[in-house]
Amino acid sequence: MTFKPLLTATAMALVLAACSDTKDPQVSDTSETIASMADDYVSVVYDTDGQRDEDHLWLEEVEGDAALTTVKAWNKRSLDRLKADPRYDTLYNDALEILQSKDRIAYVSYRGGAAHNFWQDETNVRGVWRKTTMDSYLSDNTEWETVLDFDKLAEAEDKNWVYKGNNCLSPDFTMCMINLSDGGKDAVVRREFNTETGEFVKDGFVTPESKGTIDWVDADTMVVAVDFGEGTMTDSGYPSTARLWTRGQALEDSIEIGRGNKTDVGYWPGVMELSDGRREIMVSQSETFYDTNSFWFPRNADGSVGDAVKIPVPTKSNLGSEFKGQMLLSLNEDWRGYKSGDLVSFAWDDFAENGEIDTLHLVYSPDAKSSMGGYGVTKDKVLLATTTDVKGSVRAYDWDGKTWTSKPISLPANGAAGVGGTNSKESIAFLSAEDFLTPDTLYTIDTSQADLTPVAAKSLPDWFDASNMVSEQKFATSKDGTQVPYFVVRAKDTVMNGKNPTLLYGYGGFEISLNPSYSATRGKLWLENGGVYVLANIRGGGEYGPNWHQAGLKTERQRIYDDFIAVGEDLIETGLTSSDHLGIEGGSNGGLLTGVMTTQRPDLFGAAIIAVPLLDMQRFHTLLAGASWMGEFGNPEDPVEGKFLRRISPYHNIRPDVDYPEVFLITSTKDDRVHPGHARKFAKRMEDQGHDFLYYENIDGGHSAAANLKETANRLALQHVYLLQKLADDQ
Repeated sequence: MTFKPLLTATAMALVLAACSDTKDPQVSDTSETIASMADDYVSVVYDTDGQRDEDHLWLEEVEGDAALTTVKAWNKRSLDRLKADPRYDTLYNDALEILQSKDRIAYVSYRGGAAHNFWQDETNVRGVWRKTTMDSYLSDNTEWETVLDFDKLAEAEDKNWVYKGNNCLSPDFTMCMINLSDGGKDAVVRREFNTETGEFVKDGFVTPESKGTIDWVDADTMVVAVDFGEGTMTDSGYPSTARLWTRGQALEDSIEIGRGNKTDVGYWPGVMELSDGRREIMVSQSETFYDTNSFWFPRNADGSVGDAVKIPVPTKSNLGSEFKGQMLLSLNEDWRGYKSGDLVSFAWDDFAENGEIDTLHLVYSPDAKSSMGGYGVTKDKVLLATTTDVKGSVRAYDWDGKTWTSKPISLPANGAAGVGGTNSKESIAFLSAEDFLTPDTLYTIDTSQADLTPVAAKSLPDWFDASNMVSEQKFATSKDGTQVPYFVVRAKDTVMNGKNPTLLYGYGGFEISLNPSYSATRGKLWLENGGVYVLANIRGGGEYGPNWHQAGLKTERQRIYDDFIAVGEDLIETGLTSSDHLGIEGGSNGGLLTGVMTTQRPDLFGAAIIAVPLLDMQRFHTLLAGASWMGEFGNPEDPVEGKFLRRISPYHNIRPDVDYPEVFLITSTKDDRVHPGHARKFAKRMEDQGHDFLYYENIDGGHSAAANLKETANRLALQHVYLLQKLADDQ
């Protein structure tokens, strides 16, 4: 089972990337400095040809007739051109072969003595949940047993179901809540399923479609947060109440145990299972994306829930799992002598007895070039992934009752190393290692053994010929002197003549790190066709811990864009490429990045993929989950933050007198996280001003913009045809 902190994955996605009050000494917090910095790139914002922001609001009507008519026209124009390119069919077939290959690694979670996997291929388009024994999994001819076939379920129920995971009750993991999304939306229907009978439970637990969380307290009790009607959802579109729900009880009759505020991001209940089997109800109240209050709800002898007890930890920290009586806590601000980025622990029972945390113990502390990645808890060890200059390693930690000790796990160096499936009830765990040119290898490790040598279990095949390729790490100097790492993957005999088609990828937000990784589709569709790939580890990410992220928060965000510009300029200065042959790509927050690059430095790039993007930074907080991101981007209604956001907002900075590269906008009608109106309005303003652009909006697919493997192959083929046309072909 992949490491699961106190709450479900949905909740943790919102609170995992917490930030700190501490600042890098180089970072200014004065509005005057920020305004001056932004003015270096963007002149005054103005309406052109009588256009107003309000003129495009009709494109925010997701299923509106006028909006969809416009979208379909843009789709047709773009698809007619891209699919007419003779390379499209080859790229599509290559991508689909890789995506549907039986040679892919079947990644598993190990629970209840079985290895569980979700699998999609040409037969299982929507996917199948299946399981097998560990011996069978490790063999060359794994024999799988189907748990739930989602293609058959969708056909039987005439629904466009997209599987969004499950939550099963330990220790036998027979009783599960299945998350089903209509077309790929974040909002899901939750239904109780029995893995022994292979059927949904008659009159079992079922919730209506909603964002939120649900978790098992015991076999007949759930703690749940969904949309209960008026006054139960936050401005961000997430639940604001937590309820206790017993079997046989109507959902609307469930008992409220806690309530947050309408202005919170969300109010997230979950269950923490202790190593001795006790199950404790917890709630995280996310006041902002990065500020969380944590509460424990003790249960009385009669099963009722007592008053909430606030856990006295910093709001900028993340509670994790309990291990041998110690509660793990990662810090994103300095606290009690420990620094931001540290992993510490405290005794859960001591807290539960007196409501205080008397003693802290240091588990891990990074240096200036290192940061903590994910970790997972087994029955015997805590497995912790870390990076140094973006290159990964894993260590095993143990608690002897007084102190933490650790030892390294031997994995290939100079690439990415990660912790995969772990389960606090099992000793078997999974690790992985890969780099840009070496396929991912999945390892098993038995943490009950003194010799913690991982054993290679599964490997990806070599999907592209990397024998003549090299990957190298370089550093660019940003505007404020910060050294920004980036990786270049290219042919060994690349001539530095400025003509190499180069794709620069970035994200730069939410403390999300971009690590070296093997991508079969990137290698086959781009590198084998003569392309160069560059991965930029710009600020805003987590590559160097919380401070690297915090350097780009809110009105400090220009530093992220300066970093990306610096990498682009370095690629040109070294002769690797030129602006005519340099393309950029990013999705979601990365779509904001490439949108900003389009409006700030259109001279630097010849192509830009702007995928599922935020682009209207004046209204993002009013659209879908947008209000939850004000902790990252700032508040458009704040005088200082709003002024800065207006200066960087791509939608507001398209000008009729500027020569922009022909961008490719990609979004999804069913994306209920980042509103498709961002991409639509940006495209419409470009159209109004006579700028060329391509546009593709998938009707299904959610925030990933693809609900199945065929659609993913289609999107990849479209993107690579576009990149080859713009960067490789003679213009």
